Amino acid sequence: MALNDILGTAISGLNAAQAGLRSVSNNIANVGVAGYARERVSLTTGVVGGQVSGVVVGEPTRVADKFLEATVYSRAGDFGRSEVVSNYLDRMQALLGQPGSKSGLSARLDDVSASAVAMTGSLASTQTVAQFTNDVQDAITSMQQMDKDVSQLRSDVESEVGFSVDKINTLLQRIHDLNGTIAQATGLGRSAGGAADQRMSALEELSGLMQVNIREQPDGRVSIETANGQTLLDKRLRQLNYPSSGSVSQATYPPIEIRLAQPDAATGDKIDSAAIGGKLGGLLDLRDRALPAVQEQLGTLFTGLSQALNAVSNASSTVPPPASLTGRNSGLIGADRLGFTGAATFAVTKADGTLVASTKIDFDALGPTATVDDMVNAINTGLGGAGTASFVDGKLTITAAGAGNGVAVGQDATKPSARAGQGVSQYFGLNDLVRSDSSSLVPSGLASSDPHGFAAGETAQIVLRDSSGRALTSYTLSPAAGGTVGDMVNDLNASPLANFGTFSLDDAGRMRFQPSANVAGATLSIPADSTNRFGTGRSFSQMMNLTGASSGLGMAQVRPDILADSSKLGLAQLQDVAVGAKALGSGDTRGATAFVNKLGSAIDLGKDGKSTVDAFASNLMGRIGLDANQAQGRLADASARSADAINRRDSFAGVNIDEELSQMVVLQNSYSAAARVISTANDMYDTLLGMLR
Repeated sequence: MALNDILGTAISGLNAAQAGLRSVSNNIANVGVAGYARERVSLTTGVVGGQVSGVVVGEPTRVADKFLEATVYSRAGDFGRSEVVSNYLDRMQALLGQPGSKSGLSARLDDVSASAVAMTGSLASTQTVAQFTNDVQDAITSMQQMDKDVSQLRSDVESEVGFSVDKINTLLQRIHDLNGTIAQATGLGRSAGGAADQRMSALEELSGLMQVNIREQPDGRVSIETANGQTLLDKRLRQLNYPSSGSVSQATYPPIEIRLAQPDAATGDKIDSAAIGGKLGGLLDLRDRALPAVQEQLGTLFTGLSQALNAVSNASSTVPPPASLTGRNSGLIGADRLGFTGAATFAVTKADGTLVASTKIDFDALGPTATVDDMVNAINTGLGGAGTASFVDGKLTITAAGAGNGVAVGQDATKPSARAGQGVSQYFGLNDLVRSDSSSLVPSGLASSDPHGFAAGETAQIVLRDSSGRALTSYTLSPAAGGTVGDMVNDLNASPLANFGTFSLDDAGRMRFQPSANVAGATLSIPADSTNRFGTGRSFSQMMNLTGASSGLGMAQVRPDILADSSKLGLAQLQDVAVGAKALGSGDTRGATAFVNKLGSAIDLGKDGKSTVDAFASNLMGRIGLDANQAQGRLADASARSADAINRRDSFAGVNIDEELSQMVVLQNSYSAAARVISTANDMYDTLLGMLR
């Protein structure tokens, strides 16, 4: 080997050692820096003319394992979703109060039952009756407050959806820019380690926000797709567009569109469900499924409470009875089918309860074709001028004639009146304890043959979501004028909604939807409803009880006159006596016992089955607590898996100070060896030159 070759080889060794020392120094300087992958200099054997000629020093390369990095990305998505769901469910559970708290919803309902029992043991004193009515109002207020709190949670979730979309767009733009930097460096044969580290950190953060599939390209770029295969980044950048209206009360929200950044154009892809995964998926699941389900269950709980209390108050009367009883808006008109079975007594009494006139209406005898007007006429005929009944704007009113006289309604002892399971007084709300201007508080009792009463052009939008909150389909119901309730059922069963389940009417006139087995857990919502039954102000959603959103909880309250004067809560029950005898007794407190019994009895809650108010409330509170507990468990598991993946990645790619120091010793020795070779070659040159002198 010539001396020049020896010197060239030694110099290449010096360069290799210096390059290695620079990489080691850089690694040591970045020890402990999150996301930094250590560097190693690429060395290859130099060959010239078939002869080995030193070392060729390449650009430093990152020491990283793409499979370990992919695992980190996958587990970051699971952690992001688990974390946000756990946080919000913890907040919702906190709204319920601590177990045993006197301010919690369960305690409020317990107070209602306890004060009802207290009324039976003290001959219904003014104080115990006032306590009962106040406890009922407190329970309703507690439910309303919880409903508002859950709505606020949905508002917070909706805001965070917008923030997450903005953050995702920022990360996609950053990764796109880093892709260009890395591709350019790769093409020029230069090191792209710094940009690759930054991109890895951005990808990890993006994976926490949404589940993504990441593929490395030959030029050093990465392409990104959603878990559903929708492209977010290849050589062209996409951005998410979320046209949120800012409303927190809407039943459905616009999808998140995926659009090209340059030029701004729609791709046709949309994100509309929790299947996107990550934090964004968790937020969509909370907003579209978990939180609305709690609000619907609160509405169902209120329905059960109001029906239990109103059933008793409508079967009772004060002494003296009120001069007039005015019902709530039933959504019916005078020509509607009456639809009651059994019998009820309508009476007019003096202030002391002495019977002035009464009439027992046998609804079975009126026949199946009897109308509401037929009942009004029968009451007027039976009372013979002692009292007058009228039916205007969906409201039944009965007024006593004569100063000091009052009106009372009682159920027949052997065959009580019933439509949709409600007595005649309760159905029309003649003597309600609880009222709501936005609901009839009872099932409609409509049958398939009854006219639906909606005019041409009136519509109701119905949206179907699966158990993950994803919108499966929607349909705008537009009932044909003059059609029947059965026609609406047929219309819905011929709509796209029928691909996922079946519509029907139950015995109480409630519209029911039974989802197919492949979409078990699917739910309906009605975001828009312009229908108005015969101009009464009652809509399709209010009359048909298709969703729990029509419960009327938002505007519910104990009747203001009863809250102001507890003596207006009726506890006496009408007795079947002859004219001139006492039909109402001032010491009659059977209504107090009836409240206790009714609160302890199962109520028909439609699609939620039959349950007592306390049992349904306990199940609701328990389910919320269980969901929060399970979410905490999933968060702990996801956190452990994510930490394990990060540790494995960093153990492979991270900087080990001992290893770097030992490598530095090796490189220093290599540098010294190359230097000795140069020194020896120099001595050989000197010796040769000396021989020539």
